[in-house]
Amino acid sequence: MGETTARGDLLPVRFILNTFYSGPQAWFFLADDRGYFRDEGLEVSFTEGNSLARAVKTLATGPYDAGYGDLNELVRMRAAGATETPVAVMAIHRRAPYTIAVDAAGGIRGPQDLRGKRLISHDQDAALLLFPEFCKATGLDPDAVHITISGLSHKVMVPQMLGGEWDGIFGFVNTVAAQAIEAGVDPSTALRHLEWDHHAPAFYGGAMMVTQAFRAAHPKAVAGLCRAVNRGLADTITDVDAAIDAVARRNPQIDRKANRARLIGTLGLEMRDPSGDGIGPADPDRLCEIARLIAEAKGYDNQPAPDEVFDASFLPAAAERAVNSRYPQ
Repeated sequence: MGETTARGDLLPVRFILNTFYSGPQAWFFLADDRGYFRDEGLEVSFTEGNSLARAVKTLATGPYDAGYGDLNELVRMRAAGATETPVAVMAIHRRAPYTIAVDAAGGIRGPQDLRGKRLISHDQDAALLLFPEFCKATGLDPDAVHITISGLSHKVMVPQMLGGEWDGIFGFVNTVAAQAIEAGVDPSTALRHLEWDHHAPAFYGGAMMVTQAFRAAHPKAVAGLCRAVNRGLADTITDVDAAIDAVARRNPQIDRKANRARLIGTLGLEMRDPSGDGIGPADPDRLCEIARLIAEAKGYDNQPAPDEVFDASFLPAAAERAVNSRYPQ
């Protein structure tokens, strides 16, 4: 597991990422390289994670101050009765990235076509964890679908699925696409996506979070963290190649073409901003709808209020927020 370490006498912030170093985290690294954290009196050390959903649990229980995790998983944890959870302070994904990728040449064209089909997933894939909610929103019986849990990479899963071993793959739209590119497959022609954004649009995706203890002890640092990441986001939108350079400095072995495509895809799908409100806020009504869907799908009694999971008070002013108008879907 990779880690960059804190330097100097600045306030150390231990930050757990969603996965290994990759294109759709570039704004964090660009902010670091350009000194935006240091400008706020912070020294951020990044540790690679192993899923967007698992990062929330790791932040809740591990030795970290902040992290990049799944906002929906945070709502689920609160709905399940957990109280010692992180709090989200910046919604970076305005839309859910989750998908079931299928063969574009096959007969699966909608959720009901998944009946009797064989799907494959990582055990902590956020799309898999929210599959009951997808079924609730679409009327699909989850027991009518056969799911295999696997540790294989999407780079391996995609050719297997196209070869007929599986009928669909859980994942993130742009992660699956990038791994398809690495496997020598053109995702634009080979894959079709059944996206949560189309069938359960209330869901968000990745959000920056802090622990309750860090928020209470260092509120100015939380605001500074948001300002620095906001500057990194603005720079990433302006110069994708500089952002990929920042990722490659942490992992020189990355596939630059695939990670650049993945970053641009993330900007165009999860982070597109037709409203012009800027990246960062979360709609309370959507958070309530997420809580309702999760509680109903998973049989929880509790539906957490928006302020239990999201604190918007640390965000930059609306006029200062990064706006993504360069990469529409």
